[in-house]
Amino acid sequence: MSQAHDITPREKLDFDLQGDIPKYWFGGDPFKTRLFDAMSTIFPEGERYFISCVRDYRDQVTDPQLQRDIKDFIRQEGQHGIVHSQYNDRLKAQGIDVDMLEGRMRHLMFNVIRKYVPKAATLADTAAAEHMTAIMAHGFFERKEVLDSADRRMRAMYAWHAMEEIEHKAVAFDVMQKVAKVGYLRRTIAMVLVTLGFNFHALLITRYMLQVDGFSRWQRIKMFAKGLAWLFGPGGLYMPMFGHYIQYFKPGFHPWQMGQMRSYQLWLDTFNRTGDPIAAGEALHAAGA
Repeated sequence: MSQAHDITPREKLDFDLQGDIPKYWFGGDPFKTRLFDAMSTIFPEGERYFISCVRDYRDQVTDPQLQRDIKDFIRQEGQHGIVHSQYNDRLKAQGIDVDMLEGRMRHLMFNVIRKYVPKAATLADTAAAEHMTAIMAHGFFERKEVLDSADRRMRAMYAWHAMEEIEHKAVAFDVMQKVAKVGYLRRTIAMVLVTLGFNFHALLITRYMLQVDGFSRWQRIKMFAKGLAWLFGPGGLYMPMFGHYIQYFKPGFHPWQMGQMRSYQLWLDTFNRTGDPIAAGEALHAAGA
């Protein structure tokens, strides 16, 4: 098993989110842009949910290292929510009802799931989601072509988020296994549910955003047909990650068995040397295969 990374909270980062970022910042493609924008509207409440689910077991953790990891995990996730909320203010200016979207997400997560689902199951959801975001980090930045046409500032924001997901990818999993004692069946069922739920909500929000943008139903149908092929088709966004994804269903799996991201150290060294997350994001992107 590879050595885990240090979990380092990074705050007050400047991605120039108040700058002249194009409305369709992903190569001028409305579907690709709005899909990532949809993710951004999910993240703030999602991060709060993850923090809450891990905190349920924090008082039961006796391992000092895991306690430190939980503390840094919470700080990182909290900062992710703050930065995505800053970007989401741009979406509000474009006519997207972010408050409505976040309100629905908050109601589902905190008034329904957190209220009626066992804490062990919600922690399993969190561990599954953390695995998904970690493999997305690998998938988005190990292949240069994936984000090649994205605005450098948005690419840098997602790069920073991705690298910190790599750093803390095992924290919720370790709490789930070592403290909550979640078994194989609950762990794998959670991954199926999280996979379906995340993609369903992201695509539903994408459709709403394209409708707000004024695209006709026929235009949206054509965008979705092309976009879903890019998302799920052979050689698309998700398919190259499938081998990494499916490892979660292996008995005895642990997140660090998949090793360290090849170019993580380059991002870290560039950020530590420059203090500039955009420069670090560009170095990471340039290193993609």
